[in-house]
Amino acid sequence: MTAITLNLKPLLPLTPEQFYALCQANPDTKLERTAAGELVVMSPTGGESGSRNRKLTQRLGNWLDQDGTGEAFDSSTMFQLPNGAFRSPDAAWIALSRWNALTPEERRTFPPLCPDFVVELRSESDSLSSLQAKMQEYMANGARLGWLLNPQGQQVEIYRPGQPKQVLTAPTQLSGEAVLPGFVLDLQGIL
Repeated sequence: MTAITLNLKPLLPLTPEQFYALCQANPDTKLERTAAGELVVMSPTGGESGSRNRKLTQRLGNWLDQDGTGEAFDSSTMFQLPNGAFRSPDAAWIALSRWNALTPEERRTFPPLCPDFVVELRSESDSLSSLQAKMQEYMANGARLGWLLNPQGQQVEIYRPGQPKQVLTAPTQLSGEAVLPGFVLDLQGIL
């Protein structure tokens, strides 16, 4: 099953506060909102995708516990991007200075910023083209590094601002480059 997109704007344009309340009222439903105001109902992942995502966030979190230069987030964290979209990447990282600049209320709800680093992990229900568009959206909203992990194609797409995406076939690891210095993601069991 793929994501379902509903255009509510002609009837009910959702403010950020209303979207937050809608998500809180429906905690078992994973929702996103596009910059155009469309409501996206996301499909749940299967067991293999859930296991891959756990490994991804665990490995990022293990590195962060030692590094301490930022905050990492899992797939249940929603961010309000500068373009007005509300997106929930599968894994994300924000520099500590940017995280600490947020108010307690902004940290408690949907942080109003684009993460510095984002990862989307394609599940069986995900359209590759929609994930590629989402990665472009992250870059256009301030992400400094993004990875699109595609286990079905055994490929990784690396996104950097102002550069064409780089496609790697069957890599065994990825470097966090200058954005996450010292972070190397072992892709065993993920890709």
